[in-house]
Amino acid sequence: MQDLKITLIQSDLHWEDVEANLAMFEEKIWQISGTSTDVIVLPEMFTTGFTMAATRVAENMNMRTTKWMKQMADQTGALILGSFAAKVHDRHYNRLLWMEPGGNHKTYDKRHLFRMANEQKTYSQGESLLIATWKGWRICPLICYDLRFPVWSRNRWDASSRKLNYDLLIYVANWPMIRINAWDTLLKARAIENLSYVVGVNRVGIDGNDIEYNGHSSIISPKGDTVFSIEGSETVRTTEISANSLHNFRDKFPAYLDADEFSIEFEQFEESDQWKI
Repeated sequence: MQDLKITLIQSDLHWEDVEANLAMFEEKIWQISGTSTDVIVLPEMFTTGFTMAATRVAENMNMRTTKWMKQMADQTGALILGSFAAKVHDRHYNRLLWMEPGGNHKTYDKRHLFRMANEQKTYSQGESLLIATWKGWRICPLICYDLRFPVWSRNRWDASSRKLNYDLLIYVANWPMIRINAWDTLLKARAIENLSYVVGVNRVGIDGNDIEYNGHSSIISPKGDTVFSIEGSETVRTTEISANSLHNFRDKFPAYLDADEFSIEFEQFEESDQWKI
């Protein structure tokens, strides 16, 4: 397991304009083409912004966004992560795409849908976690509102392999400025409780619903220390995280050995309340 170079791209987004966003992010990715990186992380719904107009903007798999991410992964040699509005048969998903060079890819559908924007009325709920390996790191990518639900992301000890489920937790987000203190606090909490590096990539700017975003994209160490945090500007930032630091801290502070056993059960709830942001 080597050290891992991660590039965070914190950007404004063109509202519901897939072509403009793909062109913009391609230019930003060109900025790092001369510098090696292992992982590139884009915000939630990076092709459209956080829109509920899924019937108009959602794409089938293996179309524009999928092909573009494959091209970018091939050109950079990096794993690329970001979510977009995906259409699967008659359903829509806020779907994170894990794209490796060569086209091998995986998906994660957002589990916790943001009811204060009626996301649950537009998109279908995801049913399973994605934990996959890249460059020797076990990585769990999640989406925005998932950050508020620690049970879903709990890092569990596997006694048979003598390993924790993952080493790196990544959140892609459109997290508004009005609640940015919760974002900062919860990123640190997820790192501390899971003895894992945590990466959070948020957007900046104002979206088509006049909601303002101020970034605070961050990398947090397993101790809960802020490796760095980017505030309100558009920024492309590459940082290396240390495998030795992760393993040394886990060896010295194996709190995971005292964790409670549990299982997750799924229930469906009737929608009866109207929520506003």
